[in-house]
Amino acid sequence: MDTDVIVIGAGGGGAVVAKELGQAGRKVILLEAGPWYGNSKWPNPNAESGAVSSNRYEDLSIDLLKKSFTDLEDDMNNSFYGKFRWGPANRELAPWPRNIEKGGFVWQNSGVGGTTLQYFTNSPRAFPISVDDVWPITYQELIPYYEKVESTLPVSTAPTTPKENIFYYGAKNAGWNEIEGKDVTQPGYRSQPNAILPPYLLLENKEFDPKGSEPIGCTLRGHCVNGCHIGRTIDGVAKRSTMASYIPLALATGNVEVRPNAFAVKIITEEDQDRKQKAVGVIYRNTWSGEFVELRANVIVMSGGAIETPRLWLNSQLPENPWVGKGLVNHWFDSVSGIFDEDDLMNILGVPEIRPYVGQNAAARFDYPGLGVVETYGISPGLYSSLVYGISGKGYSFLNPTNSQVPWDIEGMVVGEQLKEFMRNYPRTLSALIFTDDQVDQRNSVTLDPELKDENGFIPVVNYHPSVEDQEKREKLAWIAADIMRKAGAKIVIRSNWPPELYIHMTSTMRLGYVTDLNCEALQVNHLYIADNSVLYNGIGGPNPTLTTQALATRTAEKILQKYFNGM
Repeated sequence: MDTDVIVIGAGGGGAVVAKELGQAGRKVILLEAGPWYGNSKWPNPNAESGAVSSNRYEDLSIDLLKKSFTDLEDDMNNSFYGKFRWGPANRELAPWPRNIEKGGFVWQNSGVGGTTLQYFTNSPRAFPISVDDVWPITYQELIPYYEKVESTLPVSTAPTTPKENIFYYGAKNAGWNEIEGKDVTQPGYRSQPNAILPPYLLLENKEFDPKGSEPIGCTLRGHCVNGCHIGRTIDGVAKRSTMASYIPLALATGNVEVRPNAFAVKIITEEDQDRKQKAVGVIYRNTWSGEFVELRANVIVMSGGAIETPRLWLNSQLPENPWVGKGLVNHWFDSVSGIFDEDDLMNILGVPEIRPYVGQNAAARFDYPGLGVVETYGISPGLYSSLVYGISGKGYSFLNPTNSQVPWDIEGMVVGEQLKEFMRNYPRTLSALIFTDDQVDQRNSVTLDPELKDENGFIPVVNYHPSVEDQEKREKLAWIAADIMRKAGAKIVIRSNWPPELYIHMTSTMRLGYVTDLNCEALQVNHLYIADNSVLYNGIGGPNPTLTTQALATRTAEKILQKYFNGM
């Protein structure tokens, strides 16, 4: 036996389980397919293989992180060779392939911290009506685990900049009420609960210069999605990816060893005394050397995400289950934007620009239990223009005639002189994402390609078709978002109308109660647990799923201790 527990994936869920088990005294090996930025054992993580593992808090280096995380959009976010991509640490190698049946893009990255390196940090709870009398566990049971995660990260109310103020103004004028509290039962608007340290020094010193000082907390510089490096230490970085929050806490226990560049390719099982399969180990592939390594443990936790966890199950030839890889939920996204006149902004806000690139990437939201979510977003100009004007399921906007029956002026991709004009208005543009409360459908799936393999096994095939009900919910949310833009004073409203094949909030492919029991242990394989988005019973109503995954992972760690380690 090499360790007590092996956790596969150091992202939103796996890092949480590792920290919880490590603090309870259990020995944990945490495997991560991608690189580790900000660790002295990998000073050049994209150019050299470095060490095998690290288990010391003292190995963390903020200076190395600042060298790795740049403000260059292409360097960080290019899906083929960027540091935040789904691929090996060596950027000269191709990304790991997926077969997306209708074409599309999966926004996911490898590395210690997983996709939390890149996420907006939005940390709302699930809508209670999407859990109670729906999940096989109650919302009330999740609350203490929510509270623990909210305290650990920590989660705080996002600060307000002009883009939030104009959104609140529009929502109020549209007749919506402000929501109070964390448990949302009625539609309305509110500040985002974000896992970002508040801008302490900014609040104390109006002349604070983020380039000339050692900041504590968010500087409102707006590069959250490009990899935050603002802080004096790794565990003091403002954006609370698990790399900056749970990983340092795990290392501090002295019980957790993290191995980056380690792609798990097989779960090893044996028959137990009842002739049921029992997980006993993992085979992983070193992504630099190609060497295969076998590890043994008493408990295995799969935390590779809604695509890679079912892929690993299937590639390991674990028992057949009609729900493994099925029921994919994606919150079918959309984007609605408004362009404002300078004079109107001066009258409403007292400033001539919204400047969507200032402040936290998403700091205001509108929640509608039963429909989904609308939330503001503002990011650096390349990513922004791609999302707002460069992606659409409706084709080019000039091919979609203006329709007086809809509340937007333009629908589809914007190109040519109009794109130039709109990007000149970038500082006076407000954009909002739509997350649809799409429903679990067994036809939506992650399966294996029967022929195509990469170095890690048969590649995953992703298939997602939203239902008519999903379409209706999304349309209602788009109308609400456009109405908020109009009521805020927007002179031009643009609906991107994204296609379904933009995968960001992937959940529910290894559902609680169908693939696992109520403690997230696999029904057909003892000693095997799941702790990532895939185990969520549904799309939690539309809210961002990370906090719920982390709350459930905290609970899962507790259940593992109770069943296999006498509660310790």
